[in-house]
Amino acid sequence: MVMDYMLSEEEQMMIETARTIAVEKMKHVREDYDEKEEFPWEIVKEFAQADLCGVYIPEEYGGFGKGIMGLVLVVEELCKVDGAIALSLAATALGALPIIIAGNEEQKKKYLPDIASGKKLAAFGLTEANAGSDATGMSTVAVKDGDYYVLNGTKCFITNDGDAQTYTIFAKTNPARGARGISCFIVEKGTPCFEFGKKEKKMGIRASSTRELIFNNCKIHKDQLLGKEGHGLMIAQATLDNSRPGVAAQALGIATGALEEAVDYARKRVQFGQTIASFQGIQHMLADMATEIEAARALLYASTRMIDSAKGKRTSKESAMAKLFCSEVAVKVTTNAVQIFGGYGYSREYPVEKMMRDAKITTLYEGTSQIQKNEIALNLIKESATKQTAK
Repeated sequence: MVMDYMLSEEEQMMIETARTIAVEKMKHVREDYDEKEEFPWEIVKEFAQADLCGVYIPEEYGGFGKGIMGLVLVVEELCKVDGAIALSLAATALGALPIIIAGNEEQKKKYLPDIASGKKLAAFGLTEANAGSDATGMSTVAVKDGDYYVLNGTKCFITNDGDAQTYTIFAKTNPARGARGISCFIVEKGTPCFEFGKKEKKMGIRASSTRELIFNNCKIHKDQLLGKEGHGLMIAQATLDNSRPGVAAQALGIATGALEEAVDYARKRVQFGQTIASFQGIQHMLADMATEIEAARALLYASTRMIDSAKGKRTSKESAMAKLFCSEVAVKVTTNAVQIFGGYGYSREYPVEKMMRDAKITTLYEGTSQIQKNEIALNLIKESATKQTAK
């Protein structure tokens, strides 16, 4: 029996569509994409044809207007089969959110319809070699030159890099102002002096491309500035408040897929004259895995509903809680799935070893688990201080 989360008929239809694509189009090719480390363009076309690319984008810009909850439901379902292939969609949402949050009407009309239709993918350029958890430590700069800005610097570990056509890039426009000197820009693939660096060789999510972005006197028009100059960090923070549930959904989907594989295997694997599903030790592992997954799902759905109804208010604590818990559960569940499979679980013959590799990244990107804990604690302290002041 599946727990009832009071999903609407439209939300159920999105889940069914995602499930059909995952099972019919993704499942039989996931090992091949992982082995070859190829970007899944053929599957991306399937996402586009099924109208999954714009579930979170407002209707006036060609999307379905189902907010972050729509994104979460689709990503979770796809990731039950493969977390790497589904990342092409989730990472595009990360790159598109700054435009949704801070773009003017002209920018939204120019970029969002093509993203919603699946014609173009997006990417988010914040991380640098010396500016991971500390975004204010970035060295990429954008210097004003008449009606243009000139970008110089390098970004690293950028998902969808090289395959995306639209990039939201963060750079310092006034380094002396620190956090208030960062701005956000839209940069299109093909812009002169904007190049891609090496493709990373990764432990997991191998069907997702991860590269460097290199700007060498890259000239972009002032119309490509998102929001106001100096508001970049606020845009990045608001983006992550909205995007981290997508990472949580990826983690939750991977964990759920691993549990399903483990239960099925335990029912069939015979040792000592009986299936291993009859052993209490295995039963307890499965029970813990299922309980933690359902707790993660409840937290994710509740926090995502809150985020969608926040109307511009910060939801950093709730977003961080969902990502922290779901990602840590995913690592634990996939590890236990491999344990239940025993030696076979360590073999590429079965999908749980890949699920274990793919799960780990969810505790790292868009803020490590430790950064999520910092975010949660800081918000708790602020809330307590506010209550004390109000007394």
